[in-house]
Amino acid sequence: MSSKIVFITSYPPRECGIATYSRDLIEALRTYIRVPFDPLVCALESEGRQYCYDTEVGYTLCAASFEDYHRMAGEINADREVRGVFIQHEFGLFGGEYGDHLLLLLYHLDKPAIVTFHTVLPSPDYQLLKTVRAISEAVDKIVVMTNHAADLLVTHYRIRREKIAVIPHGIHQVPKETSKQLLRRRYGLPVDSRILATFGLLSRGKSIETALQALPSVIDRFPDTLYLVIGETHPEIVKREGEAYRNLLNYMVDELGLGSHVCFIDRYMPTRDLLEYLALSDMYLFTSKDPNQAVSGTFAYALSCGCPVVSTPIPHAKEVLTEDLGILVGFEQPGQFAAAIMELLAAPERLRLMGNRALQVMASSTWSEVAKAHYQLFCEMNMFPFDTTASRLPSKTGKLVRQVDAKQSRIRAAIG
Repeated sequence: MSSKIVFITSYPPRECGIATYSRDLIEALRTYIRVPFDPLVCALESEGRQYCYDTEVGYTLCAASFEDYHRMAGEINADREVRGVFIQHEFGLFGGEYGDHLLLLLYHLDKPAIVTFHTVLPSPDYQLLKTVRAISEAVDKIVVMTNHAADLLVTHYRIRREKIAVIPHGIHQVPKETSKQLLRRRYGLPVDSRILATFGLLSRGKSIETALQALPSVIDRFPDTLYLVIGETHPEIVKREGEAYRNLLNYMVDELGLGSHVCFIDRYMPTRDLLEYLALSDMYLFTSKDPNQAVSGTFAYALSCGCPVVSTPIPHAKEVLTEDLGILVGFEQPGQFAAAIMELLAAPERLRLMGNRALQVMASSTWSEVAKAHYQLFCEMNMFPFDTTASRLPSKTGKLVRQVDAKQSRIRAAIG
């Protein structure tokens, strides 16, 4: 009998950060751990959207359908080969207020469960507090990616610290061929220019306009500056408003006279190409306008490629970005961005040292190390090593599993 862990998450070809994260984590577990492990993905889908998945996707769940969560719990419980469930949580991925439809699945689930909170919001209102606490009570372990997020769960949500594991966002190792000049020639970019970069699925929350407003001052002093904006518009944004945000950015480029200094690369880029674009850049600009954005994969990937960062102070950046890695500036403050960019461009040796330091600091966050940390957590939860001779899988203990009727009432109360 083979043994499986069910990953409940969005998954490629769906284009979102958590889908990419989950694919990379599963691949890392396969590549670096080398244990008898069959990942079985339960892919989250929005209403009316279906995708053609690879073979590891064994289930799909319509996130907006309350009844689908009960059905999925039953299917997972019925599969004796499933040793546990691992959930990637973001509030917008699951149906209901604050994604509380997930509680229906958790309260009926008779397997060990772990949840990764990709977002932890400070100062929760009553409904958010109740939902997050209910999820935390229904799982065996919680994973977050920063110490700041762990502290919020303890102080704002009253969750026991020993139930929380901090495992950083995984990063890919820098490409072996890292000569900036060679990479720039490969992608048809000017070899001697000063290249700034931003990447990710575009939305208004990215605040790319802040970087555009900073550029005129930078270009006055460094006329050879080129700013790369890499990535297509987020598919959910396209559904709601088409390309209105990208059109706004193009309009700003024209109004500010930046036509020869800004290059939009409007496509969803393979990981290898993306890493090479970061490796050929002199600096990464992280302009998010969300002060509660707990973690950023784009921020981590930039540092992993030896790219110094000028960033707004999201919790992830405040925790990681020391003065030998980059500069923190205020939210939606183009003047501060311009000053920080010029400060670093005027000091090429400082930029070089920052890049080298970034490679050293991020070495502990490679996907191989992140996979090992998850493997250890799975072992603690008796998901690994697998005991295929067991006549039945261990159930959770406590009221959350034994008293299904009571839990059903609590779920509906939580949803309000």
